[in-house]
Amino acid sequence: MLGKINNDIKVVFERDPAATSLLEVLLTYSGFHAILFYRLAHPLYNLGLRLLPRIISQLARFLTGIEIHPGAKIGSGFFIDHGMGVVIGETTEIGDNVTIYQGVTLGGTGKEDGKRHPTLGNNVMVSAGAKILGSIKIGNNVRVGAGAVVLKPVPDNCTVVGIPGRIVVKDGKRIKGKCIDLEHGNLPDPVQEMLNCMSKRIRKLEEKNNNC
Repeated sequence: MLGKINNDIKVVFERDPAATSLLEVLLTYSGFHAILFYRLAHPLYNLGLRLLPRIISQLARFLTGIEIHPGAKIGSGFFIDHGMGVVIGETTEIGDNVTIYQGVTLGGTGKEDGKRHPTLGNNVMVSAGAKILGSIKIGNNVRVGAGAVVLKPVPDNCTVVGIPGRIVVKDGKRIKGKCIDLEHGNLPDPVQEMLNCMSKRIRKLEEKNNNC
């Protein structure tokens, strides 16, 4: 557990250029605080205790705005940036070196028993406001765009955007004419894409009307 906590601190400096000192991270980073509470509660949950780990997780939610069920399985190098509104369900499984942003939900659909929440592979990035729902597997090196709603499994090395989530890049190759960068700030905006399509359609209709 101490090794994972040490790695959780290390990745803050690797992934957040705003982090300037260890003291700052320990005192002011709510994402790290939520992970720390989880690291304490999870072993208790594995011992068969239920009430105490849930009390710890609820305290963490009250203090940080981040809810991580103590039953979730989270690997090393987990980073929550900002974090307000993040929800991670009981049967969620998260691999190593995963980054998620504020407003992310790793939840269930309400239609499943047993394994109800998603499984994320290694080196996954889930952007702000994205929802991954159900007992589905998200492969290694996957990027999920802001606001996406993912309801189906995603293979390795893909980028997913939109509602419902669709794969636009796989193994470094664009799909259906989509050409985007894998950087978090350069993921496509499905709303803007729709507005662009509507704008083109309006121009065509105006040109057709002027020619009549």
